[in-house]
Amino acid sequence: MRKLLSAVLALSTSCLALASVPAVAEYPEKPVSFIVPFPPGDLEDVLTRMIADDVQAAYGQPAAVINKPGGGGGPFPGAVEVARAPADGYTIGSFVVGVPVVGPTLGIPDLTPDPFEPLGIFLTYPFVIAASKAAPYKTMQELADYAKSEKVILGHFGDPLPPTQVTKALARKMGFSYASDAAFDALDCNTIASGDVDVMNTTLQQIKPCLDRMTILAAVTDERIPTLPDTPTVGELEPALGLSLWNGLFVRKDTPQAVRDRIIAVATRTMESDRAKKLSEETGARIYWQDAEASKARIGKDIATMTEIRETNQ
Repeated sequence: MRKLLSAVLALSTSCLALASVPAVAEYPEKPVSFIVPFPPGDLEDVLTRMIADDVQAAYGQPAAVINKPGGGGGPFPGAVEVARAPADGYTIGSFVVGVPVVGPTLGIPDLTPDPFEPLGIFLTYPFVIAASKAAPYKTMQELADYAKSEKVILGHFGDPLPPTQVTKALARKMGFSYASDAAFDALDCNTIASGDVDVMNTTLQQIKPCLDRMTILAAVTDERIPTLPDTPTVGELEPALGLSLWNGLFVRKDTPQAVRDRIIAVATRTMESDRAKKLSEETGARIYWQDAEASKARIGKDIATMTEIRETNQ
């Protein structure tokens, strides 16, 4: 009887102890924010909104995209906001390659050292080097030959951005440089038609309405663009410069793995969805899901490539 009473008392004490420990709620138990450091409407914004919608549908909590456009050639204000948020998965960054590859080199305290880890990469932008079909060059080699004696003006979205740096480095490797260059908010059919630039570093989406009047000299992508099978990538022309502009989901490094897994599960399904495949077909963008480990390896390779690009452009 005494042994039975002791066992009952021990069990009661254990139950009381367990009752005093708060239950751990399954993520998410409150609204989730996805920070996109660009204005609404571009590919990274559209796809991140798809992910947010699917997170809300899957887990029953509000999920929204917050656009935080940056300045000075880099989307870093939005990245800083994610870096300063708690590492709980409720503030997720949807970042281009420049955030983990260029951001830690700029001396921004919140981004140095790199505070983020990727959940996965999901988009490769269809960046291209384009010119008017009326221009006297149809390939990068013809442009290189022409630019050695004639002035060629380059248009881009910002000098520090990786596609711009790749475009300039390719020119140097091919023995020429652009006479001048300028940043534009939009690089579309009008930019070429107006004569503001001779060559543009832009996306297929921007020039889709006039693609039949354009010559695509090279693709700043990791693979050839399916709709432009005969256009070489920069990496094919100069292997040391093989770099693409991609976008992925990032969280703080100390975010729990269980939380990461819940976000990744939804994002993976989103990128495999019919609406994502349709967007890929319409825009020429490559849409997929690259897991966290492969994404880390890709970032490491891109950091080495950017070092080569910087040295070439010095």
